[in-house]
Amino acid sequence: MKLRLPGRRDRAETAPDPAAVSEPQLVKAGGKGRPTPKRTEAQGRRPGPPPPPPTTRKEAYRRMREQQALRRTETRAGMSRGEDDYLPARDRGPVRRLVRDIVDSRRNLGSYFLPVATLVLAGYFIPNPAVQSYTVFVWFVYFLLIIVDSVLLGRRIKRTVAERFPDQPHRMRGLVWYGASRATMIRRWRFPKPAVALGTRV
Repeated sequence: MKLRLPGRRDRAETAPDPAAVSEPQLVKAGGKGRPTPKRTEAQGRRPGPPPPPPTTRKEAYRRMREQQALRRTETRAGMSRGEDDYLPARDRGPVRRLVRDIVDSRRNLGSYFLPVATLVLAGYFIPNPAVQSYTVFVWFVYFLLIIVDSVLLGRRIKRTVAERFPDQPHRMRGLVWYGASRATMIRRWRFPKPAVALGTRV
């Protein structure tokens, strides 16, 4: 009979089971041991250690202005690329993007509104009745051509939107007005910037 001292246990009883120990160790060694970070969190991390906290109010104010300027730059770039997260509500969605592509893929007479209006205004200041009459005639003809071109653009917008998004309710009048107002702007001044080239089939 084997005597046991009080307070002590046999090594056989206290020794861990090798099979029970090896299995969790293998699982831990095979995994990362930490949850996978989200993409936004991984991109938002700084490559180096975080900067020390500001020591003065002037430095804190300077950092705040730098962060605000960075956010404005990112927002402006996102709006320029046409990303819905940065666009105002009137420009969001695939339907509005389609309308912009339709407008940007064609030559619109409304795009020459500002140059023609400038010439017409300059013609009014010429003290010659013949020149002024000719200027009024040119302005009247150009205005009629804009109306005809806008009607053709509106028909194309309605037809294309109905074909691409047949199962969605649309306010066609608002979409046509949205496209017509964009068509009156010079191409390089449009915002968001055009995503298609002239002549592209949309």
